Amino acid sequence: MALVPRSAQTTAVAGHDVVLHYGDAGLEYHELRHGAMLLDRSERGRGFAEGAKARETLTGLVTNDVIALEPGIGLHAAALTAKGKVIADVRIFCLAPDTLWLDIAPRSAAAWWEMVRKYVNPRLAKLRDEAAAWRHLTIAGPESRRIVAEITGLTTDILEAVPVDGIREVLLPRVIRVARSNEIGLEAWDLWVSEADAVDMRARANAAGAVSGGLIAWEIARVEHGRPEFGLDMDENTIPQEANLDDWHAISYTKGCYTGQETVARVHFRGHVNRHLRGLRFDAANGLPPAAELFDAEGKVVGDVRSSVLSPRLGPIALGMVRREVAVGAVLVGRTADGTECPVLVHALPFGAH
Repeated sequence: MALVPRSAQTTAVAGHDVVLHYGDAGLEYHELRHGAMLLDRSERGRGFAEGAKARETLTGLVTNDVIALEPGIGLHAAALTAKGKVIADVRIFCLAPDTLWLDIAPRSAAAWWEMVRKYVNPRLAKLRDEAAAWRHLTIAGPESRRIVAEITGLTTDILEAVPVDGIREVLLPRVIRVARSNEIGLEAWDLWVSEADAVDMRARANAAGAVSGGLIAWEIARVEHGRPEFGLDMDENTIPQEANLDDWHAISYTKGCYTGQETVARVHFRGHVNRHLRGLRFDAANGLPPAAELFDAEGKVVGDVRSSVLSPRLGPIALGMVRREVAVGAVLVGRTADGTECPVLVHALPFGAH
């Protein structure tokens, strides 16, 4: 693992040290929006699913149609409990008809591999955890495509043709997996490289113009775009539709059976969820922290704050789980555990589109 510069501030995410910033989160956010930012996201889980039955096996475990994947294409999906609650948030990429690459939200990786050990017959599909062998680097921003082309050898024309959640492999002189992401509403590319190559690839990305950045800048952009993060905005008490996973094309209503399907289908075809992830804007200098409660005019609790950030563009904003009867545009009262209050505007997602 590369040494972290002295100027970097770190935090722990799912047992991994993650850089918050390298001295100036505001500058990193500026580069993310106007140039290119390089972020190490190796706290995320990753691995392979291999075998003639690999796609069929995963289709039975997640909310999306893995069987339909063709080489070079990927998708977003969730793994659920039998009662339809989210236990893992994953992206699944097809490298070959019998080989899939997995990218797993960090706070759900342990639950994902526990589920795999419990339900996957290794004679039908071999799933293995590759987190120790690979690093996950992300380059995002308007200049990201040029930089990725320069450091991987893929042309900008090839990269332009890659669809969102599409993936390409570079085999020589080193193995690099390159996937296109829409997680933050800006052009972004995920690169998975070997542990041995990670330091060199970071240096090459920096030399090509990508500024090293940390989690704070990424989280601001993620919240602005309304992308839910497992363990922060959704958890094992969340139904997929509550976290707007329909909007992220993470649910198929036409594929075969999977764990938790009955609840998801019932909500879709016959009913509705009682709450939704919404945007929140605050009339306070720093907003409200996660877990602050939201009250309506009658003093009834109608939601709570989840991810909360201070955006250089938009000021204090957050994602919050809010009762469905609370309309976009409503003004609520946010209250922390110590009694601090401020007005909260319920906002549609993503923030930048409204």
